[in-house]
Amino acid sequence: MCGIVGCISDGDAASLCLEGLRRLEYRGYDSAGAAIVQDGAIKVLKDSGRIADINGRLKISSQRSDVAILHTRWATHGAPNRQNAHPHTDCRGRIAIAHNGIIENHAALRKALEAEGHTFSTETDSEVIAHLLEKFYSGSRDDPRPKPRGFLVAAMQEACSLLEGAYAIAAVAEGEECIVAARRGSPLVVGIGEGRMFVASDPAAFVGHADKMVFLDDNEIAEVRKGSYSITNARNEAVEKGTEALTMTLEQIEKGGFRHFMLKEIFEQPEALRNVLRGRLTGSGVKISVEGVLNAKRIILTACGTSWHSALIGKYLLEGISGVPAEVDYASEFRYRSPLVGPDDLVIAISQSGETADTLAAIREAKARGARTLGIVNVVGSSIAREVGSGIYLHAGPETGVASTKAFTAQVAALCLLALHIKQHKIGVFDSRIAKGLMELPDRLSETLNGSAGIASIEAVAREFANHRNFLYLGRGINFPVALEGALKLKEISYIHAEGYPAAEMKHGPIALIDRDMPVLFIATENGSFSKILSNMEEVRARGGRIIAVANEPAPEQLKRIAEHIIFVPKTIEELSPIVSVIPLQLLAYHIADLKGLDVDCPRNLAKAVSVE
Repeated sequence: MCGIVGCISDGDAASLCLEGLRRLEYRGYDSAGAAIVQDGAIKVLKDSGRIADINGRLKISSQRSDVAILHTRWATHGAPNRQNAHPHTDCRGRIAIAHNGIIENHAALRKALEAEGHTFSTETDSEVIAHLLEKFYSGSRDDPRPKPRGFLVAAMQEACSLLEGAYAIAAVAEGEECIVAARRGSPLVVGIGEGRMFVASDPAAFVGHADKMVFLDDNEIAEVRKGSYSITNARNEAVEKGTEALTMTLEQIEKGGFRHFMLKEIFEQPEALRNVLRGRLTGSGVKISVEGVLNAKRIILTACGTSWHSALIGKYLLEGISGVPAEVDYASEFRYRSPLVGPDDLVIAISQSGETADTLAAIREAKARGARTLGIVNVVGSSIAREVGSGIYLHAGPETGVASTKAFTAQVAALCLLALHIKQHKIGVFDSRIAKGLMELPDRLSETLNGSAGIASIEAVAREFANHRNFLYLGRGINFPVALEGALKLKEISYIHAEGYPAAEMKHGPIALIDRDMPVLFIATENGSFSKILSNMEEVRARGGRIIAVANEPAPEQLKRIAEHIIFVPKTIEELSPIVSVIPLQLLAYHIADLKGLDVDCPRNLAKAVSVE
């Protein structure tokens, strides 16, 4: 969580950083601030609230400076107020830092620093970093002398040696024309442009101003100066790293005429699916390069949130198509339960950002126990992508809306490709039926999104139920995880309490909740359990529940009689139906949140990349 942008440029560093920080607001939006080096001194401007409002009050973008670091916060330690907003400074305001992550031993460090005479002004864990830098940078807090080139790097190395936990840090010091950045467990990248240099949590921050980038690995420190950079490791040894081309475009990270990023990303799903399949699926086979898959006797999928729901669908696909046993684990619980994994197991980490702290920790635990690892991620060069033995990039394009949409459908498609790959190479059978369905899927999604009747039905349901306080989502088989995902989307952005269940489980408890004030949404696409779904719907109707159904057209008369509202989606094969049936649920959550006047892209208390535990 939290976003960091630093820039060195000719006079416009603050405005360039602010432009980049707006693009990172998905990482946190409780407060924001800037540390700007002007005439050799550090000026800090910060406040609580959203970036645009803070800039309106403090005029950050109009500050002239060659060096600046900016931060947008997702609060962990300390309330989201001006006092706790980043950047933080040392006792004399000569050093400023921005931090993403959690310093687990901050209390002990604070106690020791206070005993040495340091005075703290915030409740945050991050402030200890500024005081540690002061301690090691100055030699003593009263030493005013300018420091030689590289002195801030040396201080950062000393400070980082004492930090426990996860961090991405950007630091500036008065009198120095540089930014020093350090990373352990939280993402950080150096951007290289014409006459400009950047450090940031995400390359999106410098799109349009840099064309090359270098990702820092754990325990590396970068010193960025005008036109140059250098990287060292924890032992102060120089690290030579190649640059990568920045291929992301401004068009990809802008709204493109849509009201919100989430809506744009929902409508980008047909193209995102084409990108997942492109070059990997033909009429005669699957071509993906993954290691350790064919020898695995068991597959364990680990993820959090929306990615966990795609993993649940992946279990159905892997077992049903390839015949390999599969389990699904919450990544946040995986390493705390002494998992029984070993060399015969393949552990698959699923994460849109590739920076999810819990999922990264799960993969490291699996590797330590001898398991093979594979990643399914969207962000190239991310921590999980570098940690795993092999992987599948989604190539779904940037996803800015905090509530994930196109990454979910892309993940499911990638898991289906993996299942087909295993079946083809381990069993010797290419499943042309499912392959054909996959290749047709982008068109099915386009039909769903461009069908005016379906969109009108969703908007009508949204208008009718926007003020309800509870929802129940029910599905069976491979569409049960879709019910979970639909409920999560509604919770995330509309703040309506919603629960997803396997439809048959309703009568084992949740049926007690059903009355006229409890809308019940059924995923009722035609499959082997369709008659059972109808029976479950009858049970709800008998108790006065109001039924919304997502179904294929033409709907059976019995369904028309039971359901108060029917949202139609195109028919596809059962294995791929979740990718189609989730679209109306995404749109329903979106339209309800929009009708309520909520901030769809930046819902309260959430952040896109959960890079802390």
